[in-house]
Amino acid sequence: MSTRSLHVMLVSLTLAACSSGDMTDLEKYAQQVKEREPGPIEPLPEIKRVETFVYAPESPRDPFVLDAQSAETSVSPGGGISPDPLRRKEELEQFPLDSLAMVGTLEQEGTLWGLIKTPEKSLLHVRVGNYMGMNNGQITHIGDEAIELTEIVPDGGGGWRERQASIALTQ
Repeated sequence: MSTRSLHVMLVSLTLAACSSGDMTDLEKYAQQVKEREPGPIEPLPEIKRVETFVYAPESPRDPFVLDAQSAETSVSPGGGISPDPLRRKEELEQFPLDSLAMVGTLEQEGTLWGLIKTPEKSLLHVRVGNYMGMNNGQITHIGDEAIELTEIVPDGGGGWRERQASIALTQ
C-alpha cells in the first residue's frame, strides 16, 4: 500500500469520525438557552461633569519656565551635585529600590552590615558607603529597623538634587 493511499484513508476516517454522532443533547441545550427570559438591562452609569479649563496666554506664569522659588532650590547644571558617570556601578544598582528588601543586619569586626534580598531571591550584604537602587543611592546609615540612603535624582531643569530614601526591615 502506498503512502498516498494511506493518507487518503486516514483523512476519510477522520472526517467520518467527526461527522457521525448524536447532537440531540446539543440542540436541546441550545433550545433551552433560546427559551430563557432575558435579564434586565443595567442602567447606564451617571456621567460625571468635568470642569473645563481654558488657558489664557496672558496668564502670569508660563508652565514651561521655572519660577523663582524652583530656581532657588535647584542646583545649576554647571555646578553642584551630580552623579559620577565614571564610577563603577555596584550589583544592587540594577534593581529599583522598591524591589529590594532589608531582611536583617549583621555586625562583624565592628562593622554593621545590612542584609538585602533581591528580586531574584539572592541575599547580599551592604555597608555605609555602598550604592543601591537605580537613582545613585548611597547608603548613609544602617540601623536595626531600616537602611537610609541619599539618592541623586534629576530636578527637571537640567540639574540634580539630593533626595532621602530608606528601606525598612521586612518581617
